Amino acid sequence: MSIKSDNRHLYLQVIDRIKQDIEKGIYKEKEQLPSEFDLAKLLGVSRATLREALRILEEENVIIRRHGVGTFVNAKPLFSSGIEQLNSVTNMIVQVGMKPGTIFLSSDTQGATEEDIRRFACSEDDEIFVMERVRTANGEPVVYCVDHVPHHYLPQTFSHERESLFHVLEETSQRKITYAIAEIEPLGYHERISPILECDPETALLVLKQMHFDEKDMPILYSVNYFRADKFSFHVLRKRI
Repeated sequence: MSIKSDNRHLYLQVIDRIKQDIEKGIYKEKEQLPSEFDLAKLLGVSRATLREALRILEEENVIIRRHGVGTFVNAKPLFSSGIEQLNSVTNMIVQVGMKPGTIFLSSDTQGATEEDIRRFACSEDDEIFVMERVRTANGEPVVYCVDHVPHHYLPQTFSHERESLFHVLEETSQRKITYAIAEIEPLGYHERISPILECDPETALLVLKQMHFDEKDMPILYSVNYFRADKFSFHVLRKRI
């Protein structure tokens, strides 16, 4: 069926048509689209028009193109959060009705590095607790986490089996995290972390680095979280001033 039914540029019509077909379930998540030749013929457009539409759809993460293999429908993120909202990974998973879990990888208490001294305004004699975990949703790995906390903020009875460091710090140390300074950056395939998260070679990661502060403006938690980009999306509300 041709899409030549309005006066807009053809590539815009192609974009809308493919999105509609995905919404209708004609093309399902992770399913391969027809070849460029067949799809262009089906839609009644040139391959140049189709390629422009596919380029934009790939930029919007609607599809993913695998060189020498084909074009596939991207899976929709399960979790979406405003980057201006300070939310724990545990809560993000719970909010979509899934069960959070943790795969503990390692923990260690080490002397403060120059970076730690700068981040936490501590001394070189202070000790920093470092923990590596994989967070799961219904048993599926979705986030790789590395957390740094000054050791004196944690109780002697601290167990890595606790899901949320936010809750541990608030309940046992009376340190309530109230805000964080964050930066986010995209990352391609990571030789160590991507296999741990069971990512396909084409699956990107979103790296969220955050310095968390309590109500007294004290830095108490530094975290680096690697989110599967096919599972998480982040947005930000921007207001005109």
